[in-house]
Amino acid sequence: MKTVNERRSRNWFARDGKDGFIYRAWLKKQGIPASELEGKPIIGICNTWSELTPCNSHFRELAEAVKRGILEAGGYPLEFPVMSLGETLMKPTAMLYRNLVSMDVEESIRANPLDGVVLLCGCDKTTPALVMGACSVDIPTIVVSGGAMLTGRHMGTSIGTSDIWRFSENVRAGKMSNEELAMAEAGMCRSDGHCAVMGTASTMACMVEALGLSLPQNAAIPAPDAARKVLAQLSGREIVKMVEEDRRLSHILTREAFENAIRVNAAIGGSTNFVIHLLAIAGRIGVQLELQDMDTFSNGIPLLANLQPSGSFFMEDLYYAGGLPAVINALLPHLHKGCLTANGQTIGQNYSNAVSYNKEVITDLESPFNKLSGIVVLHGNICENGAVIKPSAASSHLMQHTGKAIVFEDIDDYKKRIDHPDLDVDENSVLVLKNVGPKGYPGMPEVGNLGLPAKLLAKGITDMVRISDGRMSGTGFGTVVLHVSPEAAAGGTLAILKDGDTITLDVHARKLFAHLTDEEIAQRKSNWQPSYPLSTRGYVQLYQQHVEQAHLGADMDFLKGGSGSEVTRDSH
Repeated sequence: MKTVNERRSRNWFARDGKDGFIYRAWLKKQGIPASELEGKPIIGICNTWSELTPCNSHFRELAEAVKRGILEAGGYPLEFPVMSLGETLMKPTAMLYRNLVSMDVEESIRANPLDGVVLLCGCDKTTPALVMGACSVDIPTIVVSGGAMLTGRHMGTSIGTSDIWRFSENVRAGKMSNEELAMAEAGMCRSDGHCAVMGTASTMACMVEALGLSLPQNAAIPAPDAARKVLAQLSGREIVKMVEEDRRLSHILTREAFENAIRVNAAIGGSTNFVIHLLAIAGRIGVQLELQDMDTFSNGIPLLANLQPSGSFFMEDLYYAGGLPAVINALLPHLHKGCLTANGQTIGQNYSNAVSYNKEVITDLESPFNKLSGIVVLHGNICENGAVIKPSAASSHLMQHTGKAIVFEDIDDYKKRIDHPDLDVDENSVLVLKNVGPKGYPGMPEVGNLGLPAKLLAKGITDMVRISDGRMSGTGFGTVVLHVSPEAAAGGTLAILKDGDTITLDVHARKLFAHLTDEEIAQRKSNWQPSYPLSTRGYVQLYQQHVEQAHLGADMDFLKGGSGSEVTRDSH
């Protein structure tokens, strides 16, 4: 526990003479009385509000609720912006900028007179980016997620983001008109909030709650529900207590907390993007976590939440069925119950009394929704450092499959050829997409769940084995192998695959390999030349030069570990 005089903000506001004059006077110009700066915890509210990030468009109002809680608890709130990542609008991909935002957050926290910070995040990359940046500073921190939007409606049925992929394939197959697609578009996004399914945004909200970085129920309260504002206000109160008790990220984010999060992610059918973000967060806080841990600690955990894209229901349904607390309660026999959380209680204390109010939405260990869950990590000559697949979103008949490769050199090659009537493809083929990894795209976009060839859609085929070094939207589904490492642009075996190569996927055996000898692979690699676009300036050049491979979390090599809360220099 730190005394008042040991708080970071006192190094600014408790000074005499010129230095203190400057720090205090310029804040007073905003109408802040001197008494607010004299001994009160100064709490930063890190806000990713932006009209270019529709998922986070309600964050101004949410920030006001947080401020009320901070003031009630005797702290003083100061809101500040960081770059906001909108998954739906940003090109080439929001993932390219995750590490940049983490740097923005880290330096904004370190450089300013903050004793604690509240992270307001919602859309996919905002959550890991903000948590990564805060981890590198390691001051008291709590997360408030924005919440999911209300369930969409179309022609009497419930719809969510996962249905976009179904609608798209139906239009390409001639089963759905463009007029009906426009009707569905009008009914998809009915309120503030992020995607209504267990996509990446919801997975990230569940991740922070499972890690202990938020108050209970943070993950699933819908954005427009009044309970979301209540939770924000309570979080404002809690961060002041966290500062007073010096309860920091490094106290919460232990190895055991990461193991808990992996198991919870399995039980909810969370996005494969969870893997790459959790690895990056672990790297920032200094916890040793490896890709294989994603398989090891999710193995044997069944799917308890019946949510799209692995199931039928939506985040709104999850909340009213008991929310993430009900899922965690069911999992307690498999969790480290003594892990500390943001409110000073343990996981066991927070969730021991939670119940499921709807067994169709939240099941239990004795009668799970699906025995297949979690993330399977694959190895083989295609993916020397690993690749991932989400079994609960895959087709059972393709879990063990051998087929001839149809290889696309990049996303443009795919778009050019996929619907060509002369494409030599059938339902047993394996679609392979190269050069969509961290360096090769750049930024590792969500294009891994490739749309199927139009002529196969017309035959009624709905799934094929697909392999890439890219990612898949958390709202997507199918027998899709992702995050192949090393990526094609780094000279991995993926780079030298050709049309007609025989590929075997065996999910049960954790294998993915091409039927090529070591000698053939070596000979092809000796003739390989990188062909991905290299940036010549700015952040993108820095990213391509320093981004690590997917199995390490795709963070920048120079950002691993923390550098603490001390400012680099004191200029006054």
